[in-house]
Amino acid sequence: MAGSQLKRLKASLKDQGIIGPQRSKKQKRQNAQDVKASTDKRLQRHEALASIREQFNPFQFKTNARGPKFEVTTNKPQNDKLAKGIQGRPGLAKATAEQRRRETLLVEMQRRNKVGGIVDRRFGEDDPNMTLEDKMMERFAREQMKSHKKNTVFDLEGSDDEQEQVTLTHAGKTLFLDDIEAGRDDFDEDVEDMESDDERSARKKFLKRLRAEEEAAEGEGEDGQPERKKTKKEVMEEVIAKSKAFKYERQAAKEEDDDLRVELDKELGEVQSLLFQMKPKETKEPKGPAIMSGIDMETLEKEYNMRLKQAAREARAEVTDRTKTDEEKAEQGVKRLKEMEEKRLRRMRGEIVSDDEEEEEQKKGKKKGDDQEAQYEADEDEFGLGKGIKLRMTATEMGLDDEDDFLLEDDLIASGSELDMDEDGMSDIDGSDDEDAYDPDEDELVNGGEDGESKEVATKLQAQSKGGDEDGIPYTFTCPESHEQLLEILGSLPVTKLPVAVQRIRALYHPKLDAKNKERLGNFAQALIEHIAYLGDTFEPTWFPTIENLIRHVHSLAKTFPIEVSKAYRSRLEEIKEERPLALTVGDLMLLTAIGTTYPTSDHFHQVVTPAMLSITRYLGQKIPQTLADYSIGAYLSILALQYQSFSKRYVPEFINFCLNTLCSLAFEEPKEKLGLFPVHEPAAGIRVKGASKVTVRKLNCGDCQQPKSARSASEESALKVAIISTITSVLRTASETWCKFPAFYETFQPAQRVLQHLTTKSNAAQLPAALVKQLKDTTTSISRLLQLAQVSRRPLELHHHKPLAIKTYVPKFEDSFDPNKHYDPDRERAELAKLRAEHKKERKGALRELRKDAAFMQRENLKVKKAKDEAYEKKYTRLVAEIQGSEGQAANEYAREKAARLKKKKNAR
Repeated sequence: MAGSQLKRLKASLKDQGIIGPQRSKKQKRQNAQDVKASTDKRLQRHEALASIREQFNPFQFKTNARGPKFEVTTNKPQNDKLAKGIQGRPGLAKATAEQRRRETLLVEMQRRNKVGGIVDRRFGEDDPNMTLEDKMMERFAREQMKSHKKNTVFDLEGSDDEQEQVTLTHAGKTLFLDDIEAGRDDFDEDVEDMESDDERSARKKFLKRLRAEEEAAEGEGEDGQPERKKTKKEVMEEVIAKSKAFKYERQAAKEEDDDLRVELDKELGEVQSLLFQMKPKETKEPKGPAIMSGIDMETLEKEYNMRLKQAAREARAEVTDRTKTDEEKAEQGVKRLKEMEEKRLRRMRGEIVSDDEEEEEQKKGKKKGDDQEAQYEADEDEFGLGKGIKLRMTATEMGLDDEDDFLLEDDLIASGSELDMDEDGMSDIDGSDDEDAYDPDEDELVNGGEDGESKEVATKLQAQSKGGDEDGIPYTFTCPESHEQLLEILGSLPVTKLPVAVQRIRALYHPKLDAKNKERLGNFAQALIEHIAYLGDTFEPTWFPTIENLIRHVHSLAKTFPIEVSKAYRSRLEEIKEERPLALTVGDLMLLTAIGTTYPTSDHFHQVVTPAMLSITRYLGQKIPQTLADYSIGAYLSILALQYQSFSKRYVPEFINFCLNTLCSLAFEEPKEKLGLFPVHEPAAGIRVKGASKVTVRKLNCGDCQQPKSARSASEESALKVAIISTITSVLRTASETWCKFPAFYETFQPAQRVLQHLTTKSNAAQLPAALVKQLKDTTTSISRLLQLAQVSRRPLELHHHKPLAIKTYVPKFEDSFDPNKHYDPDRERAELAKLRAEHKKERKGALRELRKDAAFMQRENLKVKKAKDEAYEKKYTRLVAEIQGSEGQAANEYAREKAARLKKKKNAR
C-alpha cells in the first residue's frame, strides 16, 4: 500500500537531494566559496521542485487518459510533454487569462460611464533622488525636443512659436548663441580660413535665413507683428470683391459710351445740316401727357402690364423629340411589334401582363389630357375620320396602311354649302407624325376656336338641309343610342349604305366637338353590335360586304370604348346561354365572328373571348344535329374554333368529336366497327348522302345555316351534304397541320384517319363526286404522313446517358510525404476553401469562447462590487442601528433616573 501524500513528498524531496542530513560548517564554507557550483545547485533545486509540483498536482495538466487512438510510427522527435501525454496547462492558462482581463477588461469596466479625469504627466515628482535643478533641466530638454519635432528640414515658413520659445539665460545672455557666432568655438576666430566645405555651406544657409527674417521684420505692421497668412475664405472674398469692382467699372464705361452715343445721335442732325448746308427744323416738345404713335402712354402701359400677366400665365413650351429618320422609325416599329408579341405570348400563357410601361411611354413628352379622347383621335385618324368634321385628308397625307382604313368621302358635306371645305376657307391640316401625338392648339374645332366657332359649326350642320347626296343619304343624323333608335333613324336607308351613314355619324359626333359625344358614341357602339346581330338574323346574301364593314367599325370603336363594347358582347353571349344555348342563329354566328376579329383570341383568359369560346364548344359538344342546318352551323363553328386557336394552338376536343361524328353521320354506309373513342350519334332519316356522284362540289354559305322556308329539292340537299363533307375534310386537314407538334397527335388523329379511310371505301366513294373523293384521299394521305412522323418522333423511355462509374477498389494509395493531419484533395481551390472554412470555424469558436469567459468575468466582478456595496451598507446600517439603540438606551436610562429622583423627592416631601 502506498504511503500518504506527505510521506511521498518527503521521499521525493530526499531523492532529489533537497532535504537530507545536515552538512558541517566546513562543507558549508566550501560550498559558499564555490560560486559556480552554488549557482548550478540552485538551478537544479528549482527544476527539481518544479518537477515535484507537477508530479504531485495532476489536475494542473491536461492529459489524454486513454492514450493515442492509433499507434503511429513517425520520425518526428517527441518532447517530454508529448511523451508524458501532457496537452496543456489549464490552470496556468486560466490564471494568465484572468490576469490579462484584470489589466484590460476590468479597467474598461471601471472607466465606463465616467467622463473627465486628471492625468499626471509630471516627471520627477515621485523620485526623491532628483534635485530641483535636475527637474528644471529635464523639463527644458523635453521642451527643446518638442519644438525640434515641430520644425523639420522641409518647413519653409518656420514655426509660429519661434518667437515664443523659451531659452535659458545667465546674466542677461542666452546660454545658446543665436547670432552669427552661433555654432562656433573660440578658436574659430583665428582659423577662419581652415573652415571645411560643410561648415561653409552651413554658414551660407544661416546667413540666407537671417536675411529672410530681416525682410520679414521690415514687412511687419504698425503693431510690430508680422502679416499673417490669409485664409481661403479671405482670399475668395477678395477675389469676389475685385471681380465685382471690375464688373462695375465695365458697366460704368458702357453707360458712358451709351450716353456719348446718345449725345452724338442728337447732334447728328446738326452735322447733317452742316454737311448739306440746311437748317434743322425746329421741333416743339408736346405739352401734356406723352403720346406715342397716337396712343396715350397710360393706356399703353396698362395694355403692356395686361399682356405681361397673360404671358406669365401661359404654359411654357415643352421639349420635343427630334425628327427621326426612316431607319429609326422602322427600328422603333419593329421593337414595338416585338413588345406587343411578347405581351400576347404572356397573355396566351395565362401570365399577368401590366401596361404601366406602355402607358408611361405614351405619356412621355406629351401633355396630360383625356386618354380616351387621344385614343379616339388616333383611331379615327386610321379610319379617316380625322379631328372633326372639318378635316379632309388624302390617303398619302394620313399614311394609311391598314386594310381597315378608309377616307371621308367627298360628298360628306354638301357642295356649295357654308361648310364646304375649300382651299380659301380652310387651311390644310396635315396628319401628325406620331399617331398618338396630338397638339390641341392645332385644331380650332377641338379647342373651340375664337368666338365659339365649333358651336357655330355644329349649329350650322344641324340646320343643314335634309337633302341627301346622289344616293339619297342625308349628311346629318341624330346619334342613335339604342337599337330601336337606330332602326328608326337608319331603317329607311338601304342596308348596303349603312357604312356611309355610320361613318358620317362618327364624324358628326366626334368627341372633340362636344363632351357628351363620348357617351353618345359609346351607346351607339352597343346599338351597332345589336344591329349586326339583327342583320344576321334577317340575312341576305348581298349583305356580306356591309356586315363586314360594320364589324370593322365596331373594331375601331372598341379601341376607344372597350367597356361599352365588351358589355354589349357579353350581354349577347349571356342571352345565348340563357335562351338558346343549342339553337344558334345566323346573327349569333355573326357576333362570334366579330368577337374573333375584335379581340385577341390567343389570350389564356379573356372577358369576352373566353365566354364566346365556351358557347362554341357547348354547341359542338352537346348538340345532337337533326337537320342539315345544324350540321352547317357546326361546320361554321368548327372553323371559328380553329381560327380562335390559330395562334395559341390549344386543343379543342369538342371540335374533333363533332367533325368525326358529322363525317360518320353523312357517310352512305354505316361503319361496321367502332372507328374511335369519339361519340357517334345516330343520324336522322335522310341525312346520309346518296347518289351524289354527279353533284358539283361547292362551298357553304350563311343561307345553309338557316332553316329553309320551303323544302329543298333532292339535288340541293345532295349538294349541301357534299359541301358539308368537303368543308369538314378541309377543316380536319388544317387542324392536323395546326396540332401536329403535340405529343398526343397520334392518338388524336388516328380516329380521323380511320373515318376518312371509311369514306374512301368503294361503297361510300361510289356515292360521292370524284373531286370530293380525291380531296378525301389527299387529306387521308396528309394525315397518314403526319401520323408516321409523329410515331417516328416518339422514343421509348430510357435512362439518362452518363459517364460509366468506376468500380471501387480497396488498393491503398501510397504517398511519399503522407501526413495524417492533412487533407489530400486533388482540387486545389476546394482544398483552400475547406482550409479557410476550418480556420473560420476555429476562430469563431475561439471568439465565442472568449466572449463567454469575458461575460463570466464581468459577472464575477459585478458580483464582487455588489457584495462590497452590500457589506458596506450592512456595516453602516448596523453601526447606525447600534448608535440609535445606544442613544435610545441612554435616553431611557436618563428618563428612568429622572423619574426615580422625582419619586424620591416626592416621598421626602411627604
